[in-house]
Amino acid sequence: MRIDKFLKNSRLIKRRPIAKQACDSGRISINGKTAKAGDEVKIGDKIEIRFGEKLIKAEILSIPNVTTKENASNMYRIITL
Repeated sequence: MRIDKFLKNSRLIKRRPIAKQACDSGRISINGKTAKAGDEVKIGDKIEIRFGEKLIKAEILSIPNVTTKENASNMYRIITL
C-alpha cells in the first residue's frame, strides 16, 4: 500500500492530499529514508511523521485496504511521541 493511503486509512493524517503534501515536503520517512507519496509500505516498517516540533514514530502492524474508524489504531503501534 502507498504511504499516503496508509496514513489516511490509519487516520494518522486525516486526508490523503495532506498526507501526500507531507510526503512531498520531506516530513515523512520510512525506515529512516525520506518517503515519497507513492512509496510502498509493508508490515514491520517503521515510519516517522514530523509535525513542526512534534515527532511521531510508529511501526506498521497491518495493512487492510478498508478499515473502520474504531479499528484504524490497530494498523500501527506508536513507538515514541
